[in-house]
Amino acid sequence: MSTPRTEIRPTHLVRLAGSLLVGGFLVNLVVTLFHPSGQEDNHPVIFAKYAASDLWVAIHFGQFAGVLIALAGLLVLCLVLDQRGGPGVLAKCAMGTTVATAATWTVLQAVDGVTLKQAVDAWASASRSDKGVRFANAETVRWAEWGVQSYFRLLLGLTLLLVGAGIARSRIVPRWLGWTAMLAGLLYIVIGVAVGHSGLEQPGGLVIQLLFLIFMIGVLAAGVRGQRSHAGSEGATLSAQ
Repeated sequence: MSTPRTEIRPTHLVRLAGSLLVGGFLVNLVVTLFHPSGQEDNHPVIFAKYAASDLWVAIHFGQFAGVLIALAGLLVLCLVLDQRGGPGVLAKCAMGTTVATAATWTVLQAVDGVTLKQAVDAWASASRSDKGVRFANAETVRWAEWGVQSYFRLLLGLTLLLVGAGIARSRIVPRWLGWTAMLAGLLYIVIGVAVGHSGLEQPGGLVIQLLFLIFMIGVLAAGVRGQRSHAGSEGATLSAQ
């Protein structure tokens, strides 16, 4: 005799997605507060700050975890889109780009969080005769980071475009949240292209973060509100019986 499967309601999944998105964002935000910052494309200055950071590797492990948690939230949203019988092709494509984004993020954190740290430490501790070679090595790693960072932003932007389009068509959460996600996705793509051409110091980062935060909080609020409405309707049905 088979055990009946417990159906997970879409409202529960939307709340889970919002919780993962907001939780991952907060984890990343907190650990990034300890990340050295400044003139990102002034390599002698920023490399010295990186070399002086004792928490560098730990910070990047925290960022790695935070972004993966948020990407898991996007995957759950894709699952809801697929289950609701909406734009299935969009949902499946968004799942694929989310997984690709996570893989690219992993490579980025390995390059930035481990390889670059080793390179700048070697430069900072090198003898005067070796400084030039060590600095050139560190710059090469930095430029590799530019490349991976560029493609990470392109993939994340494409993911947000697909998820946002799916939301706008299926209305699993308010349609305006889909448009917000698509706008953030377009800006991510633009900045991704710019990073590939000219480096990490690009305008518009705060605007994107604000749009993404509005989207995440909106998804969480929609999930909580939908679950309360469902619980209220169930309670009313039981009372009527």
